[in-house]
Amino acid sequence: MRFILRFASFLSLVVGTLVASVDSIQSVSASQVVLTPLGIAIAAMGETGLALVQSLERPGGAAGIFQPVMRWVLMQPAFAFFMMISLLLWMVAYRRPPVAGRFSG
Repeated sequence: MRFILRFASFLSLVVGTLVASVDSIQSVSASQVVLTPLGIAIAAMGETGLALVQSLERPGGAAGIFQPVMRWVLMQPAFAFFMMISLLLWMVAYRRPPVAGRFSG
């Protein structure tokens, strides 16, 4: 289980780094700070991503209580979201070293 969480953390870190690189290239070319929101980054993946974003933003339904939270999350910079997910997954998969030391049996 720990391996799966670490691998998911690695993938999230890679995606966050790629999104941050694209944002930095766009920022340099536009001569101003450009940050891609998470909703736009997901919708840019294709038809399924666009359908996912539209379903998350649709009012009502079972997730109506969480509507303001989902809207806030989709407006956050995509690189920050993926970096935060990577950190959280890494923290869940982290195992403390033994207190007695490396060779303590």
